[in-house]
Formats: sequence, C-alpha cells, structure tokens
Amino acid sequence: MSTENEYIDFINTLGDAAADVSLKFFKKPLEVLSKGQKLGTDFDPVTVADRNTEFVIRELIREKYPTHSIMGEEHADEQNNGDMTWIIDPIDGTRAYITGVPTWGTLIALKNGDNHEIGMIDQPYLKERFIGTPNGSTMNGKSIKCRPCDTIFNATISTTDPLQLFKDDDEQDRFFRVAAGAKMMRNGYDCYAYAMVAMGFMDVVIESGLEAYDIQGIIPVVEGAGGIVTNWQGDKVTAGGQVVACGDKRLHEQVIGLLNTSI
Repeated sequence: MSTENEYIDFINTLGDAAADVSLKFFKKPLEVLSKGQKLGTDFDPVTVADRNTEFVIRELIREKYPTHSIMGEEHADEQNNGDMTWIIDPIDGTRAYITGVPTWGTLIALKNGDNHEIGMIDQPYLKERFIGTPNGSTMNGKSIKCRPCDTIFNATISTTDPLQLFKDDDEQDRFFRVAAGAKMMRNGYDCYAYAMVAMGFMDVVIESGLEAYDIQGIIPVVEGAGGIVTNWQGDKVTAGGQVVACGDKRLHEQVIGLLNTSI
C-alpha cells in the first residue's frame, strides 16, 4: 500500500513535469481556441499548453500507477477497476494564463473512493506549490494555516469573475449580497484565491459552474489548512457546481446563511 509520503513525492514529480510544459508557453504568442459557451460568456478558452500539460501528467501516472483511474479536463477519462482516481486540471485559469497573469495553476488530486488522499495547487511562475493531505497543508514544504475570521465584516472575499462566471442574475446577486458586507473584495485570481485562503491571506471564495477537476485539487489544500469547502447549501462538494471555501467554519456558517437568505 502506498504511503502519504510516497504520494507527496509523486505529486511533486507531477508538478515539476507539468511546470516544464506550462512555463514553456506562458507569456509567449499562443493560439487560443474556444470550447464553446461558458456560463455568462460564449468563450471557454483552451490552448496547446492545457492539452500538452495534461498529457505529460497522464503519462507519468500511467507509468507509476497503471491500475489507477484518471479524469482530466482536456482528455478522455481512463477508467480502471480500483478505487483510486487522479483528477487533473492542467491549467486552471486559462483566461489568466493567456493574458499573462500568474494566478493560474495546475490542480491535481488523488481520491480513494470519496476520500482525498492528496491535492495540489501549483503556481510554477511564482514557484509556489501548495499540497494538502488529511494531515495538513504546506506551501513549498512549510506548514500553512487558514486565519481566524468569525464574521463577514472582517473578511476578504473573492471570486474569479463576478460579471461573467455566474450562471444567472440570481447567482450574481447572491454573491454580491455576501460581498456587500465584507471588509474587502479582491477578484480575478482563479485557483490562487483558494491558496490564499489556505495560507491565511483571504477568507472566502465563492464560485459557480465549476467542474470536478476545478475543485478536487483545491479541497485537500484548504481543508488540510483548517478550512472548509462545500456547495452553497453547506453540503459536501463532489462534482463541482456552486462552491464556497472559507478559512473559518464560523464564517462559513454565516456565508451559507447569506447565500440562502431571500430578499
């Protein structure tokens, strides 16, 4: 049976290999294609960097753990019979990537059935790698913790795009209802905002329309640092959709209440 340290070593190997590909294309002229509609826009970007980065990750997983399943954003699922599944978002935040902003990241998770063994948020341009397990979270090997924040009035809140990346006006209104009471709002950070919750610099991230690969690598990092990640009803997040991440469980209860309060 594989140990936690073995998975940490391997996910570092995956992060290094992914960075070699993603950084080769970052801040370079790059053809950008669209996969179609995405929530409030008709634009869902993808590049050769997304596809090639995921390909390299998959190759290493197949070689090391041939009986494990693989699910990713850019290539077809590979199903095996066991309970172990790797979940990959090679470049979370492609919009940031193609505009030269280093808030994108590579997200990788390993689940054993419904339970996370390990998760990673890697921002290779900034050389910041966040790894989470049930025993804690680290940034570049040093332990990190969410900060206490028991009320929205003291909170820093974030979402990737409050105008285009909510499903409809109702979702947008619910986000702004929470944000209106916050001490500060900083938007546009993709997966990096969740890393900042885990590191104790932000308090709340609220998003919608996520896929499983958008959130699975993030959950172990935030929860390993003492935070909580759920859907907008406060239930477990399994396949994405509406997501709330908070660094303080007291704040999370308040945010869930505000999201579900009728006007």
